[in-house]
Amino acid sequence: MHPSEAITGTASDLLKGRTIVLGITGSIAAVESFDLARDLMRHGARVVPVLTPEAQRLVTPCSLAFATGQEPIVELDGRAQHVSLLGDVQGRADLLLIAPATANTICKITCGIDDTPVTTMASVALGSGVPIVIAPAMHGAMFNNPMVAEAIERLKSVGVGFVGPRMEGRKAKIADREETVHAVIRRLSQGLMKGRRVLVIGGSSAESIDDMRIVTNRGTGETAVALALAAYHEGADTELWMGRCTVPLPAFLRIRRFEAVGDLLEMVKEVDHDLVLVPAALSDFTFDRERGKLPSEAKATALQLKSVPKVLPSLKERCPKVIGFKAESGLGEEGLIAEARASLKRYGLAAVAANDLKDVRPGSTRIVLVKARGRKVLEGSKADVARMLIAEAARL
Repeated sequence: MHPSEAITGTASDLLKGRTIVLGITGSIAAVESFDLARDLMRHGARVVPVLTPEAQRLVTPCSLAFATGQEPIVELDGRAQHVSLLGDVQGRADLLLIAPATANTICKITCGIDDTPVTTMASVALGSGVPIVIAPAMHGAMFNNPMVAEAIERLKSVGVGFVGPRMEGRKAKIADREETVHAVIRRLSQGLMKGRRVLVIGGSSAESIDDMRIVTNRGTGETAVALALAAYHEGADTELWMGRCTVPLPAFLRIRRFEAVGDLLEMVKEVDHDLVLVPAALSDFTFDRERGKLPSEAKATALQLKSVPKVLPSLKERCPKVIGFKAESGLGEEGLIAEARASLKRYGLAAVAANDLKDVRPGSTRIVLVKARGRKVLEGSKADVARMLIAEAARL
């Protein structure tokens, strides 16, 4: 077994059985191709590197062979690798990813010039309908060159996807690896949510007692992130509103933060999405906030709880399809379903995802998705359950 096989599929199976042709061109960002290839492999992909002559001055074929376990293509020969990998043939690759892509390569592809292994791969992929994703990397002045900008727009017009670049000062840097990998997953998905605007509201709210202290709910935000990623992968225009959380947030998604329920209710006025999912752990109560800090020496402090308005009715006024979440403890299956059905009817929701807290563990969960007609148990890792839930939501 090649050493690279040990990492394949260790992050997910989202790219299992997929072959990605990784085109590498002569940008200094080519040095990131090793890590990019291995990140794709961690999601299950087989990665075949293809290098331009200029790229070979920056990275060696031997190192890429070690990173991927595949023989890098540095020139086209009698094996006609461009046809066998990307032509209209059985067993061809699933996607051509050019990362990094220089201004030179982008403009050549647009003009149909095939003078490197990478540009020839692109020419064949365009002609046979293999999806292409390009991650530009160049000096900012080159990226702003009207001819380069026109070339990018022409490629977009025929279905070529672009990810990045990140503008930092005068440089158009290659997109983060995380963003590139998820863009590949998105391009190869079924597109169940394509054309839809999806909002996920997650994390825990925090209600202030004084300027120092808060009361909050248990919650990591992990489910919300998993749902946002699942919706993004299926082609949705995805937004994530997040309260307090302990998980990293995907930098490539549009993210807004809130703290108290009152803050969230103000944000709800801007909702104009097609679907809203609300796995957030929101407080039912708040306090008359004390200015300053309550003295820590006090032996007893009376706190007056005040009810806060429910968020779901406000969301339902702004969005036709809202999926609520119901967390209970110790009710049993039938009691849990009864509570979910009550919420479904009370707020006019599209569905309610209900779970017992005993079934929620780090990385895994079990929910009962209750709809007007029927119910369905979704169980597995939080990422798997999120994908199943988004697939169910697409059918609503």
